[in-house]
Amino acid sequence: MKRLPKPLPLLAAAAALLLSACATYSPARVQPGMDAAQVEQLMGGAPTGRYPGPGGGTRLEYARGPAGLHTYMIDLDPGGRVTGWQQVLTENNFNAITPGMPVREMLWRLGRPAQTRGGGWQPGQVWTYRYDSSPFCLWWQISVVGDVVKDAAYGPDPRCDPPDAGGPR
Repeated sequence: MKRLPKPLPLLAAAAALLLSACATYSPARVQPGMDAAQVEQLMGGAPTGRYPGPGGGTRLEYARGPAGLHTYMIDLDPGGRVTGWQQVLTENNFNAITPGMPVREMLWRLGRPAQTRGGGWQPGQVWTYRYDSSPFCLWWQISVVGDVVKDAAYGPDPRCDPPDAGGPR
């Protein structure tokens, strides 16, 4: 009788690789009191942004874009230790963005956009944020003029257009 090769070692290696990739996607293992170097090790590298916070702290951004639906912010105290983290691409956070808000405050709340483009016939730029809007397929767009938010609104994400509608495929 022929013996079949044992796939267990190969499956175990594949599972370990998959788990290590997943571990760096979210900060689930980041704990209060860790320093920035420990965060970077757990998150798989340097943050995509750093924002100064009130009271001398820092907010580390881990954006999972440009097509990603999550941006994680990890807050550090003035001594560089983790105080907490959150996924910031939520409707509650979008709804807190108001006309006249300084761009630096908006970036503190949401992080970098998935996409930027010129404002078309309007001055400034349009910043777009994709997010997990299940069961809808929406994105959040913010008009930025200079260093200030002009306005913001939800809209249909063109990546969800059916192929015959002329949208991205």
